[in-house]
Amino acid sequence: MKYGVAAFPSKKLQDIANSYRKRYDPHYELITPHMTLKDPFEVDASQIKEMAAEMRNIASRHKPFKLHATRVSTFSPVNTTLYFKVEPTAEIKGLHEDLNSDFFGGTSKHSFIPHITIGQKLSDTEHADVYGQLKMAGIDHEEIIDRVHLLYQLEDGSWTVYETFRLTGDDQ
Repeated sequence: MKYGVAAFPSKKLQDIANSYRKRYDPHYELITPHMTLKDPFEVDASQIKEMAAEMRNIASRHKPFKLHATRVSTFSPVNTTLYFKVEPTAEIKGLHEDLNSDFFGGTSKHSFIPHITIGQKLSDTEHADVYGQLKMAGIDHEEIIDRVHLLYQLEDGSWTVYETFRLTGDDQ
């Protein structure tokens, strides 16, 4: 089964992201706006309890962190994804590193760029047009994230929460 780890922002930021995602993201109905902390990975169902226990350990080592969405950006020319850039704090990077340990299938295939996707799979022309507009509109939103979520993918391609873990920093 395919799993992943994400942090969900507040309803306020989700509503802002969804105002764009409805139109520009074909995955709009598959998952709510989120910041991916661990890319999708395969785990046998017999290992999920052990995976959840390790997630609890990781959550106990990390404190809540500030999510600061600072601007609209893009992964162009690699692809036409548009996103809210999240400032890469030491807390976010540390959590990402813990979640990309050997226990969780090793390091990520991509450089970690904290973000919340607002559009993807756009044509080059649409990407250029939409990016220009959204870049001018901008974003400046701060909030505290105090939990992360282990997600799994359903047969229809949508993602749902398997378990939620509070970031406590108790075990430091």
